Amino acid sequence: MERRLDNRADIRDFLARRRAQLTPEQVGLPTSGRRRVPGLRREEVAVLAGVSTEWYTRLEKGHISGVSDDVLDAVARTLQLDEDERTYLFDLAKAAQPSPATRRRRKPVDVPPRVQWLLDSMTLSAAFVTNGRLDIVATNALARALFAPMFDSSTTDERGRPNFARYYFLDDASHDFVDDWDRAADTTVALLRAEAGRYPGDKALRALVGELSTVSTEFRTQWAAHNVRIHHGGVKRFHHPDAGLLELTYQPLDLPMSAREAHSLTIYTAEPGTPHEDRLKLLASWAATPALHQGAPATHAGRQDRNASTHGRSDG
Repeated sequence: MERRLDNRADIRDFLARRRAQLTPEQVGLPTSGRRRVPGLRREEVAVLAGVSTEWYTRLEKGHISGVSDDVLDAVARTLQLDEDERTYLFDLAKAAQPSPATRRRRKPVDVPPRVQWLLDSMTLSAAFVTNGRLDIVATNALARALFAPMFDSSTTDERGRPNFARYYFLDDASHDFVDDWDRAADTTVALLRAEAGRYPGDKALRALVGELSTVSTEFRTQWAAHNVRIHHGGVKRFHHPDAGLLELTYQPLDLPMSAREAHSLTIYTAEPGTPHEDRLKLLASWAATPALHQGAPATHAGRQDRNASTHGRSDG
């Protein structure tokens, strides 16, 4: 017996939104005459992709099973999808294919000791492991100290694990901790969208999205935008309650711990020779000697940095 996951709504919303974002000028079409819909018409996408209008209409309604890679490539080029969006489209197509009814469920994976040893060896960088749902499943001491506001939040799960999406959208204090909250929240939702494309049958992911969509209007709006992010990295600024303003570069790396669940290793570092490096080192020293730093009060310098930065925050 075979079954297929019904992800037609995701396919329909994704393709329709991307089509609506393109203008005739962007694809070299004439713009004369009044247009009844924003963006390109279905028949225009069909012509540019080299397929019939009926065929493309069926595709945009979610009937993607059995579509060849060449056709998907043509549609991706026509809609000017970036690399992450193209990957997402192919993931949606893969998930729509018939599969054995005995498909294995995704189960939580314990972090192997070797991974924790790796994290602990990084003493001057904040390093942590997340799963595809953006739960923090392992950290080193500095990452635990850096994300103390998340670990102390009421949004952690029954095991005390933070989740970036739950923290950003369910804890108002996240707006004070993360300098560019809007950008961080956008990226978080886009990462969850990509994960949903890869694993549409993940019950825990569906439950998380359902919870956030019910409680948070901001999450519901961003989820409906159908933005996708897979590869990311850059700079973030945090207003740490103890260390003050921290501007850190970060880079996630795929961590192959299990064939059943995706994990990423993310490392946060400060630019050498900057005050941010000094503050991160101070935080690292506190993290290494918890007995001497029982929730150290915010330093005078840290308070000054936070007060000053509220008048001119940059993109993080």
